[in-house]
Amino acid sequence: MSSGRLFALVCLAMLAFAGNSLLCRVALRDTDIDPASFTAIRLCSGALTLWLFLLLRSQGRQATGNWPSALALFLYAGLFSYAYTQLEAGAGALLLFGAVQVTMIGYALFQGERFTPLRWLGLGIALAGLIGLLLPGLSAPPLASSLLMAGAGIAWGVYTLRGRTGGSPALASAGNFIRSAPLALLLLGAAWLFGEVEIDTAGVLWALASGALASAVGYLIWYAALPHISATNAATIQLSVPVITAIAGIILLSETLSLRLLLTSVAILGGIALVIRQKPAAT
Repeated sequence: MSSGRLFALVCLAMLAFAGNSLLCRVALRDTDIDPASFTAIRLCSGALTLWLFLLLRSQGRQATGNWPSALALFLYAGLFSYAYTQLEAGAGALLLFGAVQVTMIGYALFQGERFTPLRWLGLGIALAGLIGLLLPGLSAPPLASSLLMAGAGIAWGVYTLRGRTGGSPALASAGNFIRSAPLALLLLGAAWLFGEVEIDTAGVLWALASGALASAVGYLIWYAALPHISATNAATIQLSVPVITAIAGIILLSETLSLRLLLTSVAILGGIALVIRQKPAAT
């Protein structure tokens, strides 16, 4: 793959990842759609898009995946939607990304990977940044929504770790999305029983864009680029997602950039970058 094409694919994938936060936030802020409906439409449209993609490649019956990964995907999408009822796009993306990376770093430690002093320093800085973002104050994001987003990040971290077992990412993604669809419909049914379902045209369109484009197509683009990028570079590149989301939120959604968010962003992203860029300690 040429460097120009690889660069274009990476840029499109990062825009898609950031787009999920923006689409979810604008739908739940500016339309009448509820989080359960948004989640159900997102996962079902993503499943349909991935299935059609495989069908066009004569792989319609080859989708893989598994139920534990589908459950992690469902928990991520559901918690993500409920968190964005109150969080701004930039703060939400930062919490999500920070929780994902801390989950994956914690798993590496659990597996016995040894850290250099600089990696421990980076992890400490990142955790301090997350704590600083959540401390009470006028500019602190709502605690309940922040915890929901952290839970979404943990779920996505688990999903990512489970997806490293090999096989075709496209086939696994399709199978996991298809399995997550009935779970999302169960959530929608529960919300309907409690009288919490509200749907409008604009909200449905934003949810379809999130599921079919930012999720399904975004993942396909990322997985097309991933074999040509080292694991370290791939992790580092994803540091751009909260930055893109925060900038787009300010420009497109008229969100504010507080000093707290700026300082904690530098701490969280800088600390994680330090962990990622340092080689493991020799055993």
